[in-house]
Amino acid sequence: MFVLVGWGGMERRVELFAAIRFDWQRYQMPVRALARKYDVHRRTVRQAIASPVPPDRKVPERAAPVREAVAGWIDEMLREDLAAPRKQRHTARRVFERLADEHGAQVSYSYVAKYVARRRAEIAAQDRDGAEGLAGFVPQAREPGAEAEVDFGDVTVELGGQLSRCFMFAYRLSYSGKACHRVFASQAQEAFLEGHVTAFETTGGVPSRQIRYDNLSPAVAKVLAGRNRTETQRWLSFRAFYKSVPASSRASQSLGLLLAAS
Repeated sequence: MFVLVGWGGMERRVELFAAIRFDWQRYQMPVRALARKYDVHRRTVRQAIASPVPPDRKVPERAAPVREAVAGWIDEMLREDLAAPRKQRHTARRVFERLADEHGAQVSYSYVAKYVARRRAEIAAQDRDGAEGLAGFVPQAREPGAEAEVDFGDVTVELGGQLSRCFMFAYRLSYSGKACHRVFASQAQEAFLEGHVTAFETTGGVPSRQIRYDNLSPAVAKVLAGRNRTETQRWLSFRAFYKSVPASSRASQSLGLLLAAS
């Protein structure tokens, strides 16, 4: 049995659901006992049993007649600014004052300022393109076998009936999502390197472009200004070895040979 204590980047509700499902599947704990153990509602326990992915939180839709009314007036002022000289355009403060003086609107200045900042660009884009702006996104393009991510996280492992703090090495390919996880007693450099070797063997090679690290302290000898780092000699030898060995034989080398080369 192991329980995640703190893992940077993972949602806490996902960890909670995973822990609940583990206890429910392994120990057949009832819903009431699980709710008491994790201090959550029984509804949350049933959700975790039904699915490992937490449901989206429901945000209630509240009517805002005043804000809906002033939105149209603000849009009219911002459209007037399209033909006005730059120094004569409405500031958020001026829009707020006109709403109070001309329409008697009772609305907060913070709402007006946020709305103006968002709508000014949208109205300008609509005037330039002649159409309503469309919501969009920039997809992340990943090439197969090109990139991977590495991180260490704390875990608590039950060994011989006692809880012990250990560290999980996590390696994940960015394109396929194929991952490799190993638990070590420490975050020492030996564990760091061994985790890489095991990951390369598991995934069948070394990423052709780069491996991203959240924290590279096991491979850093000195922290310099900005993002500059002085890497340890052993880590430099490790990287040089995997860069020079042909791709077909990279994953077959032993950690002992790598360390001896440094």
